[in-house]
Amino acid sequence: MGGVTAPLTVVPELEDLARLVGNGNAVVLSGAGLSTDSGIPDYRGATGSLRRHTPMTWQTFTRDPRGRHRYWARSFVGWRQIAGARPNPGHRAVAALQDAGLVGGIITQNVDGLHQAGGATDVLELHGGLDRTVCLQCGDVAPRAELDLRLREVNPGFRPEPVDDEVNPDGDVELPEEALDGFVMVDCLACGGGPLKPDVVFFGETVPPERVAAAYATVCSARSLVVLGSSLTVMSGYRFVLRAEKEGIPVAIVNCGPTRGDEKADVRVDAPLGAVLPALVDRLAR
Repeated sequence: MGGVTAPLTVVPELEDLARLVGNGNAVVLSGAGLSTDSGIPDYRGATGSLRRHTPMTWQTFTRDPRGRHRYWARSFVGWRQIAGARPNPGHRAVAALQDAGLVGGIITQNVDGLHQAGGATDVLELHGGLDRTVCLQCGDVAPRAELDLRLREVNPGFRPEPVDDEVNPDGDVELPEEALDGFVMVDCLACGGGPLKPDVVFFGETVPPERVAAAYATVCSARSLVVLGSSLTVMSGYRFVLRAEKEGIPVAIVNCGPTRGDEKADVRVDAPLGAVLPALVDRLAR
């Protein structure tokens, strides 16, 4: 699974990026643009899921039982694509830079687990991970694979045709409204009745403060901050660029298209990550 990125043409800024990362102890802040080559669309970039559907919000999920049921029906179908996604050359390049001692911590806004699958360690998942569920009543955290087995057992004939073949960044797909009544959701096994939620931060939900503090500490200990595949539109990621600027830590941004942080960047590369990052690895290996 995943797209194929064309070979990188000459990008003059690659040398500047190599000099910055070559100093070592770079911290990566990654966004959805890093995973598009793995078949997972982003919200605002070229694949622009946000333009086509309204993402699940914390308010809807917690206050509207029908909205929660809709999400889980759509997520049950979409999980096949999320679970089958594989790390792309960009993920593997980040892991290679980390293995070489040039990249330290990784802060990701993504919830797909592809950094870890690509070999990276010390990954701080700012917005959580789709591979886990959490009970809204007792707080129990469990593997998503466990939930998937339970849902398969109680939904043996639930095979609706998605409106399109593309999974949303939330891990769900668009389904016809009339298909939702045929889906059965289960509750938490630990407490026997609590509603389950994917262990991710939905729109309108607050990132746990201890997680934010850990991310700030990671940035402040770095020699550079390298933003990969994020438009930095929301403050959730942009605040770390602001902190780096305040601390005098140089910032590099690699992204297709403009970002909110471009004026803060010491190095700016506007090119596909699946080409830039392997080229960066090759350049630094020389």
